[in-house]
Amino acid sequence: MPTYEQLGFGQGAALTGDRARAVFGHVMGLVACALGFAALGAYLARNFQGGAGIIFILAAFGCIFALNAASARGHEQLAVGLLFGMGLLLGMAVSPIIVYYAKTNPGVVYEAAGTTALFVGLMGSIGYATRRDLTGMMKVLMIAFIPVFIFGIIALFVAIPGSNIIYCVLMLAIFGGFTLFDFNRLSHNPSYNSAVPIAASIFLDIFNVFLLLLSLFGGGGTRRR
Repeated sequence: MPTYEQLGFGQGAALTGDRARAVFGHVMGLVACALGFAALGAYLARNFQGGAGIIFILAAFGCIFALNAASARGHEQLAVGLLFGMGLLLGMAVSPIIVYYAKTNPGVVYEAAGTTALFVGLMGSIGYATRRDLTGMMKVLMIAFIPVFIFGIIALFVAIPGSNIIYCVLMLAIFGGFTLFDFNRLSHNPSYNSAVPIAASIFLDIFNVFLLLLSLFGGGGTRRR
C-alpha cells in the first residue's frame, strides 16, 4: 500500500486529475478494508453478551483518537492499523444487535446493507461532484446532531410514540449531510497529511447509516433491550 506522500500529497499538493483519482481509490480501499474488519468483528463476537459492547465501543473511541494523532505525526502505517482495529472493535460492539435481527428477521439485515450502499453511494457522489466547498456544513451538522442524540437517549427510557422512526429519520438526514461533507472534503481539500482520517470518517458514516437503517426497517427492536 503506497503512503500518502508516495502518491504526491501531504505537503500542500493540489488534488487534481490522476492524483485526485489515486487518492480517492486509496481512501476507498481503506474504507473497504475497515468494513471487512467490522464484519469479521461481528462474526467473532456473535456469541458474546451485550454488556461487553460498551468495552468495545470505548476501545474503538481510543483507536479513533490514536489514529488521528498517529496520522498527524506522519505514522501512516500505525494509523492504518488503528483504523482496522477500530473497525474490528465496532463490529464486535454491534454484533449482538446484528445477531438479534439475523435471528428474528434476517431479511432486514440484507435490506439495511443494500439500502446503505445506495444511500452512501448517492450522497457520496453528490458530495464528491459538488464544486462548492461544503466545509461550513460541519458546524451546522454538529449543532443538529446534539439535540437529536439527546432525544434518542431520552427515548430509550421514556415511551414516546414513533420515537424510533423520528430518531432514525432525523439521524439519517444528519449522517447524509456528514457523508456529503466527507466526500466533498475528499474532492476539494488540497492538502491532506494522510488518507486515514478521512477514511475513518467515511467508514463511520457508513457504519452509522447501516445501524440506523437496521433499526428503522426492524422497528427498533433492540433500542429498549
